[in-house]
Amino acid sequence: MSPKFPLANNLTSWLRLYLRAMKKDKETTDEKQQMGEQEELIQDNPENQNPEENSNDNQSKTDESAEKIQQLEIEIAEAKDKHLRLFSEFENYRRRTSKERLELISTANEDLIKSLLPVVDDFSRAKKAFEQSEDKDPALDGFLLIYHKLIKTLEQKGLKKMELEEGSEFTTDLHEAITQIPAPKDELKGKIVDVVESGYLLGDKVIRFAKVVIGA
Repeated sequence: MSPKFPLANNLTSWLRLYLRAMKKDKETTDEKQQMGEQEELIQDNPENQNPEENSNDNQSKTDESAEKIQQLEIEIAEAKDKHLRLFSEFENYRRRTSKERLELISTANEDLIKSLLPVVDDFSRAKKAFEQSEDKDPALDGFLLIYHKLIKTLEQKGLKKMELEEGSEFTTDLHEAITQIPAPKDELKGKIVDVVESGYLLGDKVIRFAKVVIGA
């Protein structure tokens, strides 16, 4: 600048200084603003929070997950136990009903068969009388055919005759002693000497006890 204008030179220098100061102040302000934004980002980022707090949060989540897993395991165990109990009860029920059904089927005709036993006794006595008779009646063959057919039909329904003979062991589960006589032999003491009326079983059930004579 020309020395003829000292005031203009001073104004120019002052203006330059002012612009530099403004620029520096703006740069300082921008730096502060940028640092503030970075600090906010750091604070908002959970990964950059206090490590101790992060550790506590992670531990809390781990404990909560373990508790949920334990609760689920308990519920599964209870469900399995309930299932096994129900299955066991159902199996017991199935076996019981199957057994009852079989028993019902096997004894369904019990009353009818019991009512036919006296008829069977009459047939047995008539058969014995025919066999002991010296006269051979031509009707015997027809009679025996009817007798064996009746016995076979009843046996198909589950009827079984108690096979007893002299010297058989006496048992109160199957036999009924109607009298006691002196044993004709020593080995017959306390044993069956004679059968007065035959006993019968329907399946494994006694429907008529055998009436017997016991040796004393």
